[in-house]
Amino acid sequence: MKKFLALLLSLVMVLALVACGDKKDDTNTDDQDNNEVTDFKVGFIMLHDENSTYDLNFINAAKEACETLGVEYTIVTNVPEGQECYDKAAELADAGCNIIFADSFGHEDYMIQAAKDFPDVQFCHSTGTKAHTEGLSNYHNAFASIYEGRYLAGIAAGMKLNEMIANGEFTADEAKIGYVGAFTYAEVISGYTSFFLGARSVCPTATMEVTFTGSWYDETAEKEGAQKLIKNGCKLISQHADSMGAPTACETAGVPDVSYNGSTEAACPNTYLISSRIDWAPYYEYAIKAAMNGDAIDADWTGTLATGSVVLTDLNENVAAEGTAEAIADATAKLESGELHVFDCSTFTVDGQPVTSYMADVDTDPDYTPDTEVVQDGYLAESTARSAPYFQLMIDGIDLLDTNFG
Repeated sequence: MKKFLALLLSLVMVLALVACGDKKDDTNTDDQDNNEVTDFKVGFIMLHDENSTYDLNFINAAKEACETLGVEYTIVTNVPEGQECYDKAAELADAGCNIIFADSFGHEDYMIQAAKDFPDVQFCHSTGTKAHTEGLSNYHNAFASIYEGRYLAGIAAGMKLNEMIANGEFTADEAKIGYVGAFTYAEVISGYTSFFLGARSVCPTATMEVTFTGSWYDETAEKEGAQKLIKNGCKLISQHADSMGAPTACETAGVPDVSYNGSTEAACPNTYLISSRIDWAPYYEYAIKAAMNGDAIDADWTGTLATGSVVLTDLNENVAAEGTAEAIADATAKLESGELHVFDCSTFTVDGQPVTSYMADVDTDPDYTPDTEVVQDGYLAESTARSAPYFQLMIDGIDLLDTNFG
């Protein structure tokens, strides 16, 4: 009878975390190993589910970190960037979670409110901007120097453009890249710019066109965006959006593609080149360990190549140009040593003029007022004044076909 009641209580707790509609939980309470900390619980709030390459990347990292540490975890998916986020955070806190993570930019205000209402629970938010000014001991932001990963992926793109030029498929002045972005935010601007600079570091005639979908996940819009760019003469496509829309459009059209957040080689074997992504497992392990030990968690944590937070998927050697792996390895070593900086101001101009100063909006306010000088020693230092990107310069060589700020 006691076993039956215990099972019933467990089922009630799980069901209490499952919202109506398509929101769902992935709760792991099985013994992981002999070191499992059974009285420590971790909660994860995801914007979408495994169908989103962005969220799948977080989900995989969450499972890896928790299973490595032997802690109980609950993953709640399909949580919109609204009041639903607060509701889920509160439910996870009430269910005994000691630390709760959320994965999307629009979750931030709701996570902050939850942190204020549950001061004994740690709340960690990826891609956010406000932890360093909120001053809450239990609210934290995290991101990574993914601009370095995108730069390296851009090198693969530039090498492929050079190969196609050498093969007579088009001329050097036709080396145009297409990019499907979600929103015209600093995170996306930093991403497509670093990718472009990586490509242009090996293919100096490269240019880029960017279109925005107005959604982080809209497979139809992303596919149509890629098709539009291909029709415009773009010879290679990349993206900062979360579905398979752009990669599958490239596979159909036979246009090389650089994905994001994970390999799409299985679905696009003839066009997929490489992908950059943030590996969130190092941060999850760091923050969970700190919470378990009662140690302070950084208000604003930035993962790097050195922490294993910025990674590339395996290069598709069947599509990549000869010498690509070596070129990426060389650039990686220079980035890690500090010899190379992605946003080296000598490598780009804005309206034909060199950039010697840039005041970034680091301490976010309602008017997005620039407040921090981020050009130092001849380069723009991204993700150092805070973890989340703040690069918003519109450099020469990149043409925005539209904008979408949501």
